[in-house]
Amino acid sequence: MSSDTLTLLLLVAGVAIASFALSPRVSGADGFFEGKDESGRAPGLFTLVLSQVTTWIFARSLLTAAILGFYYGAPGAAAYAAYYFSFLTGGMIIDRLRFRHGYNSIQPFLADRFGRTGTSCYNFVIALRLVSEVFANLLVVGTIFTASLGTNMLGGLFGEGTGDGGGLAMVVLAIIGLAYSMLGGLRASLRTDVLQMLVFLVVFGFAFFALVTHESFSFAAAFQAEGTAGALPGWVLLAVAALQVISYPMHDPVMMDRGLLADRKTTAWSFFHAFWISVLCIFGFGLLGVQAGILAESGEAMQAVWARMFSPMVLVAVNAALIVSAISTLDSTLSSASKLVVVDMRALPRTVMSGRIVMALFMLAGLVFCFFGSKDLFSAVAVSGTASMYLVPVILFSIWGADRPIPVWSYLISFFAATGAAVMYFLINGKKAVGLQAMEMMGVEHKYTALLYLCVGVLVIGCAAFAIGARTASNQRVAS
Repeated sequence: MSSDTLTLLLLVAGVAIASFALSPRVSGADGFFEGKDESGRAPGLFTLVLSQVTTWIFARSLLTAAILGFYYGAPGAAAYAAYYFSFLTGGMIIDRLRFRHGYNSIQPFLADRFGRTGTSCYNFVIALRLVSEVFANLLVVGTIFTASLGTNMLGGLFGEGTGDGGGLAMVVLAIIGLAYSMLGGLRASLRTDVLQMLVFLVVFGFAFFALVTHESFSFAAAFQAEGTAGALPGWVLLAVAALQVISYPMHDPVMMDRGLLADRKTTAWSFFHAFWISVLCIFGFGLLGVQAGILAESGEAMQAVWARMFSPMVLVAVNAALIVSAISTLDSTLSSASKLVVVDMRALPRTVMSGRIVMALFMLAGLVFCFFGSKDLFSAVAVSGTASMYLVPVILFSIWGADRPIPVWSYLISFFAATGAAVMYFLINGKKAVGLQAMEMMGVEHKYTALLYLCVGVLVIGCAAFAIGARTASNQRVAS
């Protein structure tokens, strides 16, 4: 084991130990599911901002931003950073939901307007989102430790594509994250998020400083870079992000849950500050990939270019930033999963033990996806983001709009259009025969162009269904 790998392991172990030390053992349901302290107080602005940022700047996002920057240059990095405008749209959704419509949760709002159908569709989408967050972040950890620890530790026990060292790291980190998440639920997540975000800012700041002071780096060259595969797909992804950013936050229960904790002013400022901090961090990390694309030789991988660009300690800082962000996301994802099943769905008794059982099940599901699912990190974003677009007309017509009665069939048309498009993109991304035939019918050659067409189609179908449904419901009321 190299000294650099040992340094990385010690840093991760230190963060894990500190997370255990900060995690309170919560015995009451209010603290476990709602994040309240012993006195019943909600978290303050500082805690909320750092928690929002660290739970959205997760390992999958950082690595994806760098990969998109590597292949598609500055437009690719900007496209992923554009998803973080979700903090602005998410803040508007939460503000209208709580202080205009008077709801402190999304499920009751949907139930009042679309019945059980409304909540069932929504719960299905966000459950998939939560599982994808677990597996995607663990997958990044596996990738890092496969490179650091090798593939001969456990004789192939963890399956092809993860690497034995990486597979072991995923399991160990999953156990650590699950253990301290079980101690305190959302309360533990909020407290540890602050520590983990501060550690992330230090190690990322070190890596970013090394980038901008590198002899070959120039902001002008980076902003003009087109990547190793051309800039056009990056611009296409930017258009996709602009469409998905309306509904993307509403299908992310981690963000929504944190918008339900504090008063109106604190909540609004937490979303705003989380927005600009996240955009800067994500685009900054994307520049690591952009610079690697500039220096890459033909066929050279991004990680290989980083090894040429930076000293071993800088690479340790990059990997540490990824792993710390993975740890911080896991506990938040698990706390939101427990709240979804126990509080929102009411599938189990509202007890701490029920929450811990749900956490264990979601972590297990994420591990299963790691070893048998897709290794394409952006595909999880694209698929879940496309599925979430069924919520766009809900937001435009019911939350932000006049909130006129909408029939359930309009809601279902939007849902099936979005989930159908998400499945189609999954098939396209996996180069399945049906997906390739769909691309041929659309007359496109790149999967991201097909994704853009699918998103536009979902938006048009969903909004048309809601507009027609609202008109129909209005005519029926007049006739009656």
